[in-house]
Amino acid sequence: MHDPNTAQTGDRELVAFRTAEQDFCVDIISIREIRGWTKTTSLPHAPSYVRGVINLRGSVVPIVDLAARLGLGALPDSDRNVIVISIVGNQIIGLLVEAVFDILTVPEETIQPTPNVASELAKAFVKGVISEGDRMIRLIDLDRVLPTTAEEAA
Repeated sequence: MHDPNTAQTGDRELVAFRTAEQDFCVDIISIREIRGWTKTTSLPHAPSYVRGVINLRGSVVPIVDLAARLGLGALPDSDRNVIVISIVGNQIIGLLVEAVFDILTVPEETIQPTPNVASELAKAFVKGVISEGDRMIRLIDLDRVLPTTAEEAA
């Protein structure tokens, strides 16, 4: 659980969430807000993991189905899904996930590197693993969520 009074200098604060029945997290500094599901407007020829776009207070924000982007299958439509509005580089994107379940404060040294047995694709998206009780929570590299070239997007 999150307790700001116990955070130490070398600690990282992470937002933990569930998608495709698996646990992931991202640095809290990259999160702008967490909001309920909003119907998206689809975009022609968008990658299959891009659900579409929403209007967020006058800004057009792409919504990425994180489960689909990670190769775990698309999330089924549900009013219980949430959108984690994140800042990736100089762009704002929404990550579609099943639920946000915690804010974690973890010492930097407890974040283990992604094991070498993981595929190169998995290692590209997951930059570390955190053992939290009986959970294994993967730390997502948000910079890799959106493709950087037109070929990757196709």
